[in-house]
Amino acid sequence: MRGKVDNQIVMLSSLTPEQLVPQDHPIRSIKPLVDQALKEMSPTFNRMYADIGRPSIPPEHLLKACLLIALYSIRSERQFCERLQYDLLFKWFLDLNIMDPAFDASSFSKNKERLLEHQVARKFLSAVIKDAGNRKLLSEDHFTVDGTLLEAWASMKSFRPRNGEEALPNGDKNPSIDFHGEHRTNDTHQSTTDPEAMLAKKGKGKEARLCLAGHILMENRNGLAMDVIVTPATGTAERDTARKMLEKVPGKCRITLGADKGYDTQDFVTACREMNVTPHVACRKHTIVDKRTTRHSGYQVSQRIRKRIEEIFGWIKMIGGGRKLRYKGVERNQLWAELTTAAYNLIRMAKLIEVT
Repeated sequence: MRGKVDNQIVMLSSLTPEQLVPQDHPIRSIKPLVDQALKEMSPTFNRMYADIGRPSIPPEHLLKACLLIALYSIRSERQFCERLQYDLLFKWFLDLNIMDPAFDASSFSKNKERLLEHQVARKFLSAVIKDAGNRKLLSEDHFTVDGTLLEAWASMKSFRPRNGEEALPNGDKNPSIDFHGEHRTNDTHQSTTDPEAMLAKKGKGKEARLCLAGHILMENRNGLAMDVIVTPATGTAERDTARKMLEKVPGKCRITLGADKGYDTQDFVTACREMNVTPHVACRKHTIVDKRTTRHSGYQVSQRIRKRIEEIFGWIKMIGGGRKLRYKGVERNQLWAELTTAAYNLIRMAKLIEVT
């Protein structure tokens, strides 16, 4: 017998999103970690807003929304707000009721300046790392550093001469331009879309793209990201940023730092030794690192574990949306990188806590 289609009717319900999310869902182990970090940031949130006036979107909702965008590979903030209207798991994660409407996508852009001003993303990442340290999940002595290129939100057609002599043809929004035979460098050209993006390539024979550079400092015990920085993609950005991240490492004891061949330079190795850091960098043909470092078994261990940092970069690019950056400029992409890296750490921490 053919079944009948009944029209949906409005009815009262005593159900909550908490009851509808499966008890064994992986995100249930992540939410308590997020709530703990946000609880520590409550004084910062109080300073961000005035005591009087019209209530705005709680900053906790915005930060949790950014985490969900990274965890579920949502391509835009507008798409997230559309999905929040009907996805009960998202409403549960944001502590909303079933009938609560989704906030408008413009809430992200309107509140982003406030988040940047108070460095909320940096403080959230620090709170997550602090929680990992309290749970004895971090190494205090052994670290790894590496960098990668992040394709900027800018077209190669926007890479124009700095003097402005060459202009696009009038009346055509997307003209065909032949760059063959034209000598274009970062010294003479600049992107009109994202001036901080620079022309860079992965290696010899690879195509050049407009990119920013992403840098991560990883601890070697469980592969958690300790720090993340986005910079312009200069030729020395990896080594310069690595020194800045090492200065933030707490403690005065000697530590080791694993890295690839790109860090095997005289200035970087010398700077590491002056900072009480043993440089466990991969050796070039004419290396700066001598047998005082390479003869120890710890050097081979660092060289084996340092490759795990590629897992972080892979997750950020494939899952977190870093294959093609969504924002223009270093500052806004720094905020995205900190929240996305925090999302990766939360996944790792949830798994490690379950094992222990």
